[in-house]
Amino acid sequence: MKKLWKCSVCGYVHEGEEAPEKCPKCDAPKDKFVQLSDEDANKVYMSDRTNDIHMEIVKLAGRISELCEEGININLDPPCLEAFKRSKDEAWVIKQRAKAEMEGHMKKGKW
Repeated sequence: MKKLWKCSVCGYVHEGEEAPEKCPKCDAPKDKFVQLSDEDANKVYMSDRTNDIHMEIVKLAGRISELCEEGININLDPPCLEAFKRSKDEAWVIKQRAKAEMEGHMKKGKW
């Protein structure tokens, strides 16, 4: 497993044998990086794919919401309109659930 280094200024995580000369996000110098423990680095690697999946779910929920808005604007008939409104509300819940899960991962060091 490669070493992971965390910028103590902005939280950026760098992968490599040593910390970068400066942070790619905030330009903090090399001495502001701390090497993550093997346990914390493993959390980052283990959660990488699930975080990607959650981000994709957020994106898809946004697309569902856009489609529902289009259906609402067409306003074909009351049952159809109600279906689009309910689906749009459900997409919001799905999006927020995925975002909350990612926030939980970050609080546990799984970013």
